[in-house]
Amino acid sequence: MGDEDIHVHFMRQALREAEQAKHENEVPIGAVIVKNGRIIAAAHNQREQLKDPTAHAEMIAITQAAEAIQSWRLEDCTLYVTLEPCPMCAGAIIMARIPVVVYGADDPKGGAVRSLYRLLEDPRLNHRCVVISGVLAMECGTILTQFFQSQRAMGKK
Repeated sequence: MGDEDIHVHFMRQALREAEQAKHENEVPIGAVIVKNGRIIAAAHNQREQLKDPTAHAEMIAITQAAEAIQSWRLEDCTLYVTLEPCPMCAGAIIMARIPVVVYGADDPKGGAVRSLYRLLEDPRLNHRCVVISGVLAMECGTILTQFFQSQRAMGKK
């Protein structure tokens, strides 16, 4: 399998997590963390369920991965996430020393990787990431668009 195929494969796993979030009436964002070709963490947004503003897919996946390898340094890992990380999640990615981040859809309202900020590539910080964007972008964006359309139709924010 080539790099592109591998990225698509793992992004599909992240999309499965996003589907799970949707079924739980959470914003459908999913994330997986991979080490040595194996998923060591899989998570989705749980802000509503946990009543926790930090319960983003990436944050939960980072915690799971650190537990799985018994280290806060996720130096040999790749994070796959369906939506461009926000400033909070980008900060956690930097602190966890994740070297590669692959994301699907851009987030023009809150993205801190390419859209609004470029935190993961900022030379002023002590860690930088290789960023691969746009993997399954259409699918990753569509699940979010459909979710918010249905929320508006039901009169929710």
